[in-house]
Amino acid sequence: MAKKNKISIVLTIAGSDSGAGAGIQADARTIHALGGYALTAITAVTAQNLRGVTAWRAVSPTLIAAQIKAVLGDFSVTAVKTGLLPGAVAVRAIGRELARHPRLPLVIDPVIGSTSGVKFLPATGLRALKKELLPRATLVTPNWPEVAAITGMKVQTHEDAEAAARQLAKECGCAVLVKGGHAPGSVCRDCLVTAAGHVRWFESPRVKTHNTHGTGCVLSAAIATNLAKGEKLESAVAQAHEFLWRSLRAGRKTRWGRGHGPAFAG
Repeated sequence: MAKKNKISIVLTIAGSDSGAGAGIQADARTIHALGGYALTAITAVTAQNLRGVTAWRAVSPTLIAAQIKAVLGDFSVTAVKTGLLPGAVAVRAIGRELARHPRLPLVIDPVIGSTSGVKFLPATGLRALKKELLPRATLVTPNWPEVAAITGMKVQTHEDAEAAARQLAKECGCAVLVKGGHAPGSVCRDCLVTAAGHVRWFESPRVKTHNTHGTGCVLSAAIATNLAKGEKLESAVAQAHEFLWRSLRAGRKTRWGRGHGPAFAG
């Protein structure tokens, strides 16, 4: 009898970044750095470098669903995370496939658009995300603009961020981690509100670096990998927060190109 593989297997459902700073490439790099094995379902192909996205095209919902079905039908996946989801039809197709595996931890990084201003998920897709996927999530990890878009609340302070996290957790019944990278100040503060309403803040000194591309991908992929290893939610988040901080520090002086370099997890 063949021995069971003890490695933590994580499925990432996200877009491809030709510059490898974010998306599938950043997710896979993070998962592997933490000792896991990354499976992928590509939702979109982007042409981008460190200065921004120049073109992109969504993968058909049918093909996205086929990728998910193929890997979940063969591998012993222990966690799933999502990133770029290109529209309502794709969201619903992903939801149908994941509904067949309700016990898998699911981390949702609600990527609405790129930092350079390209919008990937329209309002109809955002509504579908909130209805179809967030209620089945273990954790959703929006930044300030994303949680404002999802909840319709103004988020300009840490108090606003906590209020929005509480509201979203209450509405969708999942834990919410509002990332504080958009906030001013020398300390980066992320706010976790559990499905039960418990609040915990995670803080670290802000790293002075030009290499901040893909930080949300690295953080959410790290959380998913920690959950895949059997960590409890708060421990998974704490370890991922520390991992991202160490990655930013380790690569803070590297020059990758002419734009914002990757938050390199390696």
